[in-house]
Amino acid sequence: MKRLSAILTAVIVLGLFGGTLYFLWAKSQKPKVLYDTETPRTTDIINKAVATGSIVPRQEVAIKSRVSGIVDEIAVEPGQLVKEGDLIARIRLVPDMVTLNEAQNRVARAEIGYESARKDFDRNHALLADSMIAPATFQTFQTAYDNAQVELQSARDNLQLIEKGIARDSGTASNTLVRSTISGMVLEVPVEVGHSVIEANTFNDGTTLASVADMDDMIFLGKVDESEVGKLKPGMKLLLTVGAVEGQQINAVLERIAPKGVEADGAIQFEIRAAIQKQPGVVIRANYSANADIVLERRDSVLAISESLLQFDGEKKFVEVQTAPGRFEKRQIQTGLSDGMNIEVVSGLGPKDRIKGPPAAKATNG
Repeated sequence: MKRLSAILTAVIVLGLFGGTLYFLWAKSQKPKVLYDTETPRTTDIINKAVATGSIVPRQEVAIKSRVSGIVDEIAVEPGQLVKEGDLIARIRLVPDMVTLNEAQNRVARAEIGYESARKDFDRNHALLADSMIAPATFQTFQTAYDNAQVELQSARDNLQLIEKGIARDSGTASNTLVRSTISGMVLEVPVEVGHSVIEANTFNDGTTLASVADMDDMIFLGKVDESEVGKLKPGMKLLLTVGAVEGQQINAVLERIAPKGVEADGAIQFEIRAAIQKQPGVVIRANYSANADIVLERRDSVLAISESLLQFDGEKKFVEVQTAPGRFEKRQIQTGLSDGMNIEVVSGLGPKDRIKGPPAAKATNG
């Protein structure tokens, strides 16, 4: 009995010892790692800089009043096409009472002077006809009479300008009629009938009655960071993404890069301007916000891989290519253009090669 117990004890001890050894051995083994693989693909690679901005008309003019008064009539509305010289609005003058009183007094004085000069002219003209005075003497009265006529007409014109904004001999020209200075589309009319307006002068800009722009000539105004402005030059192509125009990119050509940068949000940015190329069926409105991809370089339909698959040894570039299930070998490749996500493969890989990617799953051997 004692012998049987000793054998059982020895078996249990050996079992525990063997189990411990196996556990320690299993724990020391490295788990097998499975990797995802990728194959090279044919794609377009575009190296680009990004600018944010808006689409605006190249020429936009604020039509302002040349007199102060009340808006009596508005002849246009937003979206309407106008030509240069078309009527925008009519202003009813509200004359200054002091100025009006002075103009009326001037007319009264001019009428008195005219009547006096006319009587002298008529009296001396009769004397000249009877040869009772010399022509040289009569010339003085002729000149005075002519001057009185001119002064009376000038005083009356001045009064009419103050009262109505138009002189008798000016035809259709009037400061109270506000006309468009360019041909284009009316973008906005910020006033209504009855609003007071002030004239544009050297002390203020005056009241804007309407904004008119040529909507057939649009430009993109945006800003680029100083780190990218050195890569740009006029003539480069831009691809504009406009939120209001879904599913389409708008082409533009870079025209101008500002020679001086401005600070914005702690960074120096440079303004750029690009001419929009019209596309059939695409309606572009003023002040659309847009993002511009400025194409620095591009490769169309080239073999490419994800840039994250690359490995580096100094200046050399490698990838790990699958030779058998679970087995990979390093292969040096030559690369070309990169867009930050994908990189062009110039040589070293074929379209059917499988490249080692990130780990997919882990399994521990028992």
